[in-house]
Amino acid sequence: MPRMLDVSDEVRAEIGDEEAERLLVGDGSPGSYDCTSCRTPGDSEREQTSTVLFVGDETAVLAFAHAGCIPSQVVSVSEEQLQGAVRSITGYTPGAGGDDAPQAVPGGQAVLGITSGLILIGGDLHPALVVEPTAAIARPGTTGPGDDFLPLLIEQGFIPVTDTGELPSPLNGWSVLLAAGQLHAVLQPGADGAGQVAWWQAHQALSVTDGWRAAVNKTQRVLIYAAPVGSIGQQPREDLLRDALDKAAADGKLVAASMPLAGTAGA
Repeated sequence: MPRMLDVSDEVRAEIGDEEAERLLVGDGSPGSYDCTSCRTPGDSEREQTSTVLFVGDETAVLAFAHAGCIPSQVVSVSEEQLQGAVRSITGYTPGAGGDDAPQAVPGGQAVLGITSGLILIGGDLHPALVVEPTAAIARPGTTGPGDDFLPLLIEQGFIPVTDTGELPSPLNGWSVLLAAGQLHAVLQPGADGAGQVAWWQAHQALSVTDGWRAAVNKTQRVLIYAAPVGSIGQQPREDLLRDALDKAAADGKLVAASMPLAGTAGA
């Protein structure tokens, strides 16, 4: 039976016209599926469905999502990240990791801790990720004692936060990769116009709450807040996390941006 599939031009270019047409007529594409974004059931025979192609160094995996969650697209990820997504998509659950997942930054100087939470702005709950290194971040090529974490992010387009009650500005070219209902990476533009690369990448897929997934499905955007080491800390509750963000903003130690899901650029 024909499927209500959206196969974007970039996905078609990767898989070829023959494979794309085979999927559209129902040969090789599932009727029912678990959305690779929100992880709730979908039915390509009854509702518009996006084809999402995850491409690693050696492997490519075709997944399906509600068209209302994310559009059909190609998402470039590392091979390790792709294998993690495959384990999630096929139902393998990694070891428990809590709400905070560290990721090493180049040079081994520090790791980036990332915490998911909901931020109340203008009466609406917004899905957010809060990023804080475990040590000062030096500018590449330097060995000085200073912390250039915020200046480096501002150069990338993040905006200093003075009021956490205002929505951060969109950051074009960046996105948040959510696959099988779990957080895998924050992606940034590659060098010289190349495809997206991982700015932060989970060692193991990071679980988020049902409330966080519901909020991101509604807004289709994630707010990213970043602060230098020692500014936020480990907060056990979202109200305490908000208090820590408020204090960091008042101290001039908070930057932020908003970005879409899974490689979609723009507002």
